[in-house]
Amino acid sequence: MMSNKLKQEKPLRSERWLDANDFRSFNHRSRMMQMGFGIEEWDGSPIIGIMNTWSEINPCHHHFKDRVEDVKRGVLQAGGIPIEIPCLSLFESINKPSALLYRNLLAMEVEELLRSYPIDGAILMGGCDKTTPSLLLGAISMQIPAIFVPAGPMLRGNYKGQTLGSGSDAFKYWDEYRAHHITDQELEGICGGLARSPGTCMTMGTASTMTSIVDAMGLTIPGASSIPAVDSHHKRMCRQAGKRIVDMVWDDVTPHKVLTEKSFENGIVVAMALGGSTNAIIHLIAMARRAEIDITIDDFDRISRYVPVIANIRPSGDQYLMEDFYYAGGILGMMNRLKDFLHVEEMTVMGRTIGEYIDKKQVYHDDVIRHLDNPVYREGSLAVLKGNLAPNGCVIKASACYPKFLKHSGPAIVFDDYPAMKAFVEDENVDVTENHILVLRNAGPKGGPGMPEWGMLPIPTKLVKQGVRDMLRISDARMSGTSYGSCILHVAPESYIGGPLALVKTGDIITVDVMNRSIHLEVSEKEMQERRSRWQQPEPQFHRGFGWMYLNHIQQADKGCDFDYLETGFGAPVDEPAIF
Repeated sequence: MMSNKLKQEKPLRSERWLDANDFRSFNHRSRMMQMGFGIEEWDGSPIIGIMNTWSEINPCHHHFKDRVEDVKRGVLQAGGIPIEIPCLSLFESINKPSALLYRNLLAMEVEELLRSYPIDGAILMGGCDKTTPSLLLGAISMQIPAIFVPAGPMLRGNYKGQTLGSGSDAFKYWDEYRAHHITDQELEGICGGLARSPGTCMTMGTASTMTSIVDAMGLTIPGASSIPAVDSHHKRMCRQAGKRIVDMVWDDVTPHKVLTEKSFENGIVVAMALGGSTNAIIHLIAMARRAEIDITIDDFDRISRYVPVIANIRPSGDQYLMEDFYYAGGILGMMNRLKDFLHVEEMTVMGRTIGEYIDKKQVYHDDVIRHLDNPVYREGSLAVLKGNLAPNGCVIKASACYPKFLKHSGPAIVFDDYPAMKAFVEDENVDVTENHILVLRNAGPKGGPGMPEWGMLPIPTKLVKQGVRDMLRISDARMSGTSYGSCILHVAPESYIGGPLALVKTGDIITVDVMNRSIHLEVSEKEMQERRSRWQQPEPQFHRGFGWMYLNHIQQADKGCDFDYLETGFGAPVDEPAIF
């Protein structure tokens, strides 16, 4: 009865497919009935598209096969019709050469599925690194009501009673194995203990960084990003999201009505306080450009200057994981401590302000979520450096570095590709010290291709056996949010297109000063010009298909790695499809 009343006040998008008195609508209704729906079910009921990135090869989303039923339950309770629509599932650890290569493909799929079917509102089910921005990029461009359902982090890892963090401890113990400090049997036990349940990395990797940012920006059920994947609260959150999306359809709560410059700044504040992933910069800039909001790499550095890291979660923190963060008060408890840095008047998909949701939220463990006067790191986790080696900027997760390398000069050892770098680090006879700077190029958006997570270059085995666990590394690649160490990433413009990184030679001195946000190659401009005159671009790696399209339209890291033709300002808006 309520739906019919509301329908008289606001037509549904799906009516264009189903309610016209013509052959096409007759045929559409017939096909709906073929699936078991009765006419009375969709008459006055919003059709909710559930964009589900479940896949048997994506362990982060393994529970979505069940959680989609909880979402459907909520949609039905609110008087909507749930339609599950499977879409591309990107799993960061296994997708090769890089999940980022396919982020925009999933974004395009989401946008076009929502546009081409009679969908009134969308549930976006994602979590593993690239799925969150992909789903949001598509929904932002499509501009129908949408709410994001995060996969949630997995349970803590465990081996012989010792807590393990996915990614971070994988890197750590592999180095211990390389140094012959642990046995094959111990390594196998650690391997089996790192990931013990469905869900995303339980360290503060890109997955929890991005879902927390989206939460802070008001696009989820408030607090949803902190809930562990297998916790019963997660099932209830899914049902609540399904129920809420129906009301969002009637209220026409589209992403543009939630996303503002201030809501993006809230997301950046949270990313900095969490000790979040460097990947967040790429994804948030892409999302902002889709929403026609002016967020740049400089905004991250500006906010980083005054927002400290207060979430004591690996890898920036030294002990705790996402499960601990949830029990300690989660994202809403942390945001309450950050409220003086936040625009609390910003709206959420719930129709209330973010300030209303964080008001009076408590923190229950002051070592997991620190007070502002006792931070894990006195600035935000990420810093943007600029100089003659990176004119358009590069990024470092300063909170996860050895302090000695935050200001450092040293000779470069340069690699043109990953195999050359791998052969070097495995050779125990190479001439290298911890004061050298490892440089990997041709690993950027076009050079990788797809900007693989190669940025945490392995420490040479020779140094690992000496006890060295960090040294300065520079590349135009990305690195996993679970990674740590003195890694400078996203150098823009990338070497493949002739950026200054392409001109570095082994033995050149590079100077890095994180406090002053500078990176400088100690080579004269005249010498650089001479080197540039001799430089030749590497051969492209794709000559057909999606890869060819990617190479011809991908933008640089400082622009968000979106396709140029997908940005909202590229051309005229796409009209609703004609139905004949």
